[in-house]
Amino acid sequence: MNLDIRNRHDERIDSTFTFGGGDSDVVVVVGHGVTSHKERPWQTRLCDRLAEAGVDSVRITFAGNPGSDGEFADATPTKEVEDLISVIDALPSGRVVVYAGHSMGGAVGVMAAAREPGIRGLVSLAGMVHVHEFMQRVFGHLEFGQAMLDKPHCPWNEALVEDAQRIGSLTELAAQIEVPWLLVHGTADELVPYQDALDIHAAAGGRPELVSLDGVDHRFSEHEGVMADAVIDWVRRQF
Repeated sequence: MNLDIRNRHDERIDSTFTFGGGDSDVVVVVGHGVTSHKERPWQTRLCDRLAEAGVDSVRITFAGNPGSDGEFADATPTKEVEDLISVIDALPSGRVVVYAGHSMGGAVGVMAAAREPGIRGLVSLAGMVHVHEFMQRVFGHLEFGQAMLDKPHCPWNEALVEDAQRIGSLTELAAQIEVPWLLVHGTADELVPYQDALDIHAAAGGRPELVSLDGVDHRFSEHEGVMADAVIDWVRRQF
């Protein structure tokens, strides 16, 4: 089921609601990383597994990415925080909202959870922590307008550079996260180093639960089920 969700710029945010059929009040909002969308295998597998466990979920594509309105050049972490808040505001009142974000979507989650009381639980999946460092390391060699990760519809742009520079690292925000928090990260992550999870775990005083997946890459390739099991187990224990 698709929902009609729009951000404050009246851009439609593509979304798919997956009904769990249980009696849980929890709904898990699932967000993707930079240059991505809501139909990645890890994302669909997680939502399917949540449904099997009786938990509703909404997977979304941030504005400016394939399937949603808007321009990619505007799809910065800061703007995606606003998108996420628009999604939460569109959900029925009384739901317990858990946000699970992958990669840059994980950074969006930390930024949002530090300011948005509607987020009652946070899951960082291979979450980006040192945002500016990541952008420079992975994309800094590109000229503006060149394709990011060989995706012509995702041009490297000045807005993303400037926003990442303003954000810097999320370690200072970590201490402000008061809701239950789960970190899931593969030790063989080739894009967001496993060290990022260790850094934010330490910055948050060791409070988040950390699940380390030995030998698993950034996209949880062939290990989507293991990732989903970790999330479902945590949701059940927390909520």
